[in-house]
Amino acid sequence: MASKLTDTVALVTGASSGIGAATARQLAEHGASVALVARRKDRLDELAAEIEKAGGTALVVEADITDRNQAEAAVEQTVEHFGRLDTLVNNAGLMLLGPIVGADSEEWERMIAINVQGLLYTTRAALPHLLKAAEEGPRRVADIVNISSVAGRQAWANFGVYNLTKFGVNGFTEALRQEVTQRHVRVSVLEPGAVDTELGSHNNDTVHTEILEPFNEQHERLDPTDIADGITYIVTRPRHASIAELWVMPTDQV
Repeated sequence: MASKLTDTVALVTGASSGIGAATARQLAEHGASVALVARRKDRLDELAAEIEKAGGTALVVEADITDRNQAEAAVEQTVEHFGRLDTLVNNAGLMLLGPIVGADSEEWERMIAINVQGLLYTTRAALPHLLKAAEEGPRRVADIVNISSVAGRQAWANFGVYNLTKFGVNGFTEALRQEVTQRHVRVSVLEPGAVDTELGSHNNDTVHTEILEPFNEQHERLDPTDIADGITYIVTRPRHASIAELWVMPTDQV
C-alpha cells in the first residue's frame, strides 16, 4: 500500500458507484481510511469488502445527504469511528436534463437537493472537524474537494437547471475557499467533462434519445478513474500546494 495519506480519514459522498467508488478505492490505496457514504448500502458493502481485501480500511455509512440530519449523522459516525476527518469529497450528484418550461418540477427539486443542499449540509457538518485536522492532524492540512462539472462554466440548451446547480457549486466553493484557506483547509473544485457514469441514467427516454445520445456520439468519454486520478492528485499534494480549480476533460474537448 502507498502511504501518502497514512493516518488520515476521508469521507466520500455518492460512493456507491462511478466517480465516488473510484475515488474511495484510490484514497484507500494511498493509505487513507475511507467513509463510504450513499443510500445504496448493498453497493457500499461490496466496495468496502473490495477495499479491505486489498488491505485498506473502509466504513459503510448509509445516508441520504439531502436530509440534513442524515448528512450530519454521517459525518459524526465517521468521526466517532475513526477519531478524525481530514478530507471531504463532495461527489454525490444527479443530472436531469430538459427544457425549463414543461419539464417535471419535482425532478428539478430532487436534483437541486442532491447537487446543492446535500453538498451544503455535508460541508457544514464536516468543517469543524476539518479545521481541527488542519491544526492537529498528521499532515497539518485538510481538504474539501467539490465535484462540479464543465456545466458549471458553460451553459447549453436543456441543461439549464443542471447548469444552475453546478454554477452554484462553483460559487460556493470559491466563497468557502476565501473563508478557510488561511486556516490550512484547502478547498478545490474539480470540473469533469463527459464521464461515463450513472449520473444521467435517471433521465427519461426522450432526453436520452434527443440530448444525451447525440452528445455521447460526438464526444469522447472519460472513465470514473480519470476523475479519481484528479481528486487524488489534489489531496496528495504537499501541504502548501493548493489547487483551486481542476478541469479533467476528454482530449476532444480541450
